[in-house]
Amino acid sequence: MNIRPSKIVCIGRSYAAHAKELGNAIPTRPVLFIKPPSSMITLEKGITWNHALGQCHYECELSLRLDQTLSAVTDPQQALAAVGAVTLGLDLTLRDLQTELKGKAEPWERAKAFDGSCVLADWIDVSDVDLNHLTYQLSLNGEVRQRGDTSLLLISIAEMLCDMSQAFTLEKGDIVMTGTPAGVGALQPKDILNMTLLTKTKEITWQTHVY
Repeated sequence: MNIRPSKIVCIGRSYAAHAKELGNAIPTRPVLFIKPPSSMITLEKGITWNHALGQCHYECELSLRLDQTLSAVTDPQQALAAVGAVTLGLDLTLRDLQTELKGKAEPWERAKAFDGSCVLADWIDVSDVDLNHLTYQLSLNGEVRQRGDTSLLLISIAEMLCDMSQAFTLEKGDIVMTGTPAGVGALQPKDILNMTLLTKTKEITWQTHVY
């Protein structure tokens, strides 16, 4: 399946430890924001940003591809059935700019939705994973910086999808980035990032570079 998404829906503060490390309150419902399709790039293209805007932080996240449309869904099983594939992605964040925007009570898009801010690995069929207990990690220059486990999400993936579908229709091909665990940090030119996903049958590692 190769459908250009209408949008990439992202979840903020979905892991308690990450909310804590940034000094944010723990939410009682999903914190939603959207990246446009123009933000997507492949691992091969590598990571770049306008350095004049300050630090760019990595945020490794389990990402979902929807193979069915969801609208105003309340049944968690129906929501999960719409997920066709998963991968790991990087929700890149211009952290200095985001902090400035937060201080002015302005939206985050300038810091979150820039070209190249959504870096996605290869899709894996959902049949090879357990969405309720799926582990992954990110290493920076050979050192593990982030470890994620969907069993630790504050709001389950099924609940996330139901909540989103109440706010707006999730269309076939749309991508959902489920939020990042603790351990985010700034990137530097020449950094090498490895993202590893443990499925039911294998361990998969993808690599990208910072330019």
